[in-house]
Amino acid sequence: MFDNLSERLERSFKILKGEGRITEINISETVKDIRKALLEADVNYKTAKQFTDSVKEKAIGQNVMGAIRPGQLLVKITHDELAALMGGQTAEINLKGQPAVVLMSGLQGSGKTTFSAKLANYLKQKKQKKVMLVACDVYRPAAIEQIRVLGEQIGVDVFDEPTEPNPVSKAQHAVEKARVYGYDVVIVDTAGRLAIDEQMMQEIAAIKEAIHPQETLFVVDAMTGQDAVNTAKEFNDRLDFDGVVLTKLDGDARGGAALSIRSVVEKPIKFIGTGEKMEAIDQFHPARMADRILGMGDVVSLVERAQEQYDEEEARRIAKKIAKNKFDFNDFRSQLEQIKKMGNMKDLMGMIPGMDKALKGVEISDDAFKPIEAIINSMTPAERANPQLINGSRKNRIAKGAGLTIVEVNRFLKQFDQTSKMMHKVQTMQRSGKMFRR
Repeated sequence: MFDNLSERLERSFKILKGEGRITEINISETVKDIRKALLEADVNYKTAKQFTDSVKEKAIGQNVMGAIRPGQLLVKITHDELAALMGGQTAEINLKGQPAVVLMSGLQGSGKTTFSAKLANYLKQKKQKKVMLVACDVYRPAAIEQIRVLGEQIGVDVFDEPTEPNPVSKAQHAVEKARVYGYDVVIVDTAGRLAIDEQMMQEIAAIKEAIHPQETLFVVDAMTGQDAVNTAKEFNDRLDFDGVVLTKLDGDARGGAALSIRSVVEKPIKFIGTGEKMEAIDQFHPARMADRILGMGDVVSLVERAQEQYDEEEARRIAKKIAKNKFDFNDFRSQLEQIKKMGNMKDLMGMIPGMDKALKGVEISDDAFKPIEAIINSMTPAERANPQLINGSRKNRIAKGAGLTIVEVNRFLKQFDQTSKMMHKVQTMQRSGKMFRR
C-alpha cells in the first residue's frame, strides 16, 4: 500500500546535504519534499504540516556522530514521528465484559461483515474465546446469509431471529442468550450506512445505547483515502467509537487514511485487514507500520506469524529425518502447508527488509505453490515416502497427472534434491559444531 510513499520519502532523505549538524538551511528542502510526499499519499494537509514541523523541530541542531550521515539520522527521527502519528502504542481490544460485546459500524461496502467474521476467527484461534456473531443487518438479506456462511466456515455460532425486524431488539436478545450460554464475546454486525443517513445513524446509536458494548469499532476501507478520514470523524461525532479498523490494506491505496485518521479523530487504529482470507487480520502496531513505510520491512510480524503456525512436535520429527537424510515429499508438503497458513505471499515477502522495493510491480500469486502440490499429489504414497524411486517412466506419469511438462517436474525434483542435501549438510555442521568454529 505504501510503495509510492516509501519511494518518495527515500528520495527526500537523499536531498539532505552536509555533515556535522542538521541546520535550518540544509533541512528545509528535505522537509518540504517530505510534506509533498505525504500530501500525494492523500494525508490530511493539517496533519502533514504538523508532522513535518515536528520532524524539523526535532532534527535541527542534532549532532551527526561517527559514520551516521544526516539523511540516516533524519530517517530515525521520521520513523519515530510516523509511529507517534499513528498512535505510538499498540491499542488492545477491550474484552472485559461477561460477555464482552463488540459493536461493528461502518459504511456500505467497507468490508464490515467480512471483518466481523475475521475478528471472530482471530478471537477464537488466538485468544481461545467462545464467540457469537450477530446478524443485525435486517435490510440486506444477503448480509445475513453472508455472515451465516462465514460463521460456518470458521466454526463460530451465528445468532439470527428471522421474525425480529428490529435490529435493536435482535442485538439485545443476542447478548441475553450469550450471557445464558456462556459466550465470551458477542460481535454485533450492523447494517452498512451512509454518514448522512440520519435514520440509520439514529438506529446504530440506539443499538449502542441498548447493549452497552465494551468496544465499538469503526470499519473503514483504506482504499477511500482522505474520504475515509472525513467519514470516520462524522461517525465518531455521533457514536464516540473506541477504535478504527482499516480494511483492504493489501490494495493499491496511497496510505493517507492510516497516517491521518489517528490525529483527526483521536482514536487508535486497532486492527488492519490484509487480504481476503479469514486469517488476513493483524493487530495494528504503529512502530512496525512505520518500519514498512520506510522500507525497513517488518521482521517481528513475520516471526510472529511463523511462530503461530510452528508445530514443535512436527519440527522435531522433520529435524530427525533431515539428520538421517530421510527428508521426503510428505515432509516437504507439510512444510508448504505451514507456510501457506501464514498468509498472503506478497505480504509475507514485503515484511523482509528491502523486499518491498524488489517486489514493486511484481505479482506473487497465492497459487504459486499449486504446481508443486500438483506434482507431489500425482505421486504414489511409495514415491512420496521414497524420492529415490522416481525414474524416467514415473516422471512421465507424474507430469501427466499434474498437467505439467517433464521439464517442470525435473526442475522441481532437482531443487528438492539440492534443498534436502543442503538441509542435511547444515544440520550435520550444527551437530558437529563446525558452524561456530573460527
